[in-house]
This record gives sequence, structure tokens and C-alpha cells, in this order.
Amino acid sequence: MKEIIISEAIKNKLPNLVLGCIECDVKILNDNTELWQEIELACADVANSSQLSDVGSHPAIKASRQAYRACGKDPARYRLSSEALMRRAVKGNELYRINNVVDLVNLISLKTGMSIGGYDAEKISGRVIFDIGVKDEPYEAIGRGDLNIEFLPVFRDNISPFGSPTSDSVRTSVTVNTKRFLMVIIGFSGVDHTSEVVDLSLKLLRKYTQAGQIETCMIH
Repeated sequence: MKEIIISEAIKNKLPNLVLGCIECDVKILNDNTELWQEIELACADVANSSQLSDVGSHPAIKASRQAYRACGKDPARYRLSSEALMRRAVKGNELYRINNVVDLVNLISLKTGMSIGGYDAEKISGRVIFDIGVKDEPYEAIGRGDLNIEFLPVFRDNISPFGSPTSDSVRTSVTVNTKRFLMVIIGFSGVDHTSEVVDLSLKLLRKYTQAGQIETCMIH
């Protein structure tokens, strides 16, 4: 397991923060019919039970938005990826298909509202710190290009910031060549809910990615 710590800067802003971490070997598939059937059912559940105005009130998303404000970032301008997924489902728009690992992360986030980072562990250099972004740090976000991460909760390694609840980075993205995967469930809503999401994630990783050599930890 990668060494992962929470910085003092973000601890002071979010004293109840917890990170649920899973590192495992995975098998990448470009398509998985059973997984996509489950994703489509989850999208339908969200669409049938929510309106756009309800999404921000989801407990996990509400906690994440409050965390953004505590760090100094506007969650309306820099929308959480979990919130964006739910809004997309409510609108009836299909989620993007990437690969089984990335799609699985989106499924879990859609089911739980939790902010989840998913990374190629072999692209991460040294210790991982969950921190707050600073001005003018370079960050190329997946599907968004350059992203202003000042005041944004971010993961950083020895090279640069590489993950955030708004968008993960291109540098550590999961591709067809990924063999070792790191998932981090960002527990803005507390330890109990985070533990439940870790359990769900392990079940789905085993089912859809043939996960092996699994390591887990909870970081407070």
C-alpha cells in the first residue's frame, strides 16, 4: 500500500475527514456488459428518485460541498465529480464508457454520492499527501484541461498534485496498461459511511476487475 497521509493544513479545516484506501491488482477490460447493466440501473434509480434541485442535498454531496467551502473553494463553480455524475443521471444522459475500472468507480460514486479517486498506482511517485492546492500549481485534469486547484482538496506525490474530487489528473489516469490500482474514498461525511463504501468497493472490484493482492487501510 502506498503511504498516504493527511496534511495539517487540511486537518485544521476538516478535522473529521477520513480516507478509505484500497490498493489492488486489476484486469482492465474495455467493456463489461454486466457492469453496464448495473450502471444503467443505478442511473435509472437516481433519475426516478431525484430532481436536479435535490442533488446538492444528498448527504455525501452536501458534506463534500461544505468541505470545499471550508477549504476556500466554490463547489458551484468547481463541481464535485460525484455531483456531476448524479446530475447527468437525473437529466437522463448516459455516463461515458472508459474501461471497467473507471466505470466501476463512477458506479460507486453514483450509488453513494461519495467523492472517489482512482489512480494507476505505478504512476504515483513516493508518499501521497491529501492537501490543499496552492496558487499556480500546474494540473491537467481528465477531460477538462488545465484546472485551477488553488484551495481545492488535492492528492499530491513527489512529482505534483494528481487527484481531486472535481477531476483526477491525466498523469495518473487508469488506462489499458494499468495493472496496480489505487482507490481512495474521501470521507467528508464521516467514518461510518466511508467504511460502508469501502466494503461495497471491495465487493465490486472483485466482481468486475478480478482484483487480487488487495490491501486496505483507513486514514484519519
